[in-house]
Amino acid sequence: MGDVSGYLPLAGAIVIEVLATLSLRGATRQGHWWQWLIVVVGYATAFALLALALRTIGVGPAYALWSGLGTAGIAVAGWFVFGERLSVPAMAGIGLIIAGVVLIELGGRQTGVPG
Repeated sequence: MGDVSGYLPLAGAIVIEVLATLSLRGATRQGHWWQWLIVVVGYATAFALLALALRTIGVGPAYALWSGLGTAGIAVAGWFVFGERLSVPAMAGIGLIIAGVVLIELGGRQTGVPG
């Protein structure tokens, strides 16, 4: 599973990436400079936190968690914040993403591979 201390920066990276992606939508539609600043600083911070997490978590599980939960998070946030459609197939896809992330994490544990 890796050192638990690596999961805190990873969680931060996921949350900040979702916030930066939400800001990206506003920046591309309204074009305010401060929205672009949130996007750039947000993504840079998310990558820095991911790098910190990789000190103690294997790259496979860390990236699976980061990309999978980030994708699911932005889909739900888009529905909640912008009223975007979240169909039954989309919800099933989110469930499959989460199931895949869990399987990758469990697979790393069973093989003894760090992560």
